[in-house]
Amino acid sequence: MSSKAEFEKAAEEAKSLPDKTSNDDKLILYGLYKQATVGDCNTCKAKWEAWNTQKGKEQSTAQEEYIM
Repeated sequence: MSSKAEFEKAAEEAKSLPDKTSNDDKLILYGLYKQATVGDCNTCKAKWEAWNTQKGKEQSTAQEEYIM
């Protein structure tokens, strides 16, 4: 099996990780997947920061503020 085929198989298997898989491990796999499929990170941190500033806000409140 080629390296690409092995990668694709592993990526498919990663979609059904056990529930006990830690968030840290999932994030490591996510980072490796994105680097393997896209290359260097091309998403700006600004989007993450914009979302993170809303942390703790009720979803219904965010929906109301969005439509204002």
